Amino acid sequence: MNTRFDYPEPPVPAFLFDLDGTLIDSVYQHVIAWRTALRGVGIDLSVWRVHRRIGMSGGLLVNALLRETGVSLSDEQIEDLQQAHAEAYLEQIDSVRPLPGATELLRRLSDNDVRWAIATSSRAGTARHALDMLGLPPDVPLVHRDRVRRAKPDPDLFLAGAALLDVEPRFTMVVGDSVWDLLAARRADALGVGLLSGGYGRDELERAGAFRVYADPAELLTRLDEVGVRIRA
Repeated sequence: MNTRFDYPEPPVPAFLFDLDGTLIDSVYQHVIAWRTALRGVGIDLSVWRVHRRIGMSGGLLVNALLRETGVSLSDEQIEDLQQAHAEAYLEQIDSVRPLPGATELLRRLSDNDVRWAIATSSRAGTARHALDMLGLPPDVPLVHRDRVRRAKPDPDLFLAGAALLDVEPRFTMVVGDSVWDLLAARRADALGVGLLSGGYGRDELERAGAFRVYADPAELLTRLDEVGVRIRA
């Protein structure tokens, strides 16, 4: 009766990390950059309205905000608006910092042979700045907006991240700070872990599908056992 069953060994979970608001403290810089870009085309929106859309792809974010204002822009104007946002964000880049515990979390996972990748709605140029900030090499596993057909809340970024790590999406955990991250995770058949460091509330993240919610990467680091990761002493 004490004989163990023979069954396939479960894989160690792999992690797919969002970037802004998850690994780096940049959400509000993005909000201000979008507000600045929108003002440039005569659209003045409250900061909170912009914040609620952060985490979506730039194109979807613009379309959602335009829908709220009733303003119509051409495809060329929308592209110019996204470029204006990128420029306004980079003007603030010196104020962006890694979130507490972010670099230590990634290092601890690597030291324990836990695979991870970054999957972000940011464009290539913006994402590369973040890698430098986190002290990561240029060849770190990274999927950015320019490498997929659609960004969040579509699942493409996380499906591509899983493919980059050569792991089935159902064996991954998506760590993100927005409801859009968690919606995309559910659509990718991945397990979602929410962080409060992007400004969304615990209830919002849980309703969107978060299995666990932590304050920031530092708290997740101390509770990796709760998401099925065994850290060597």
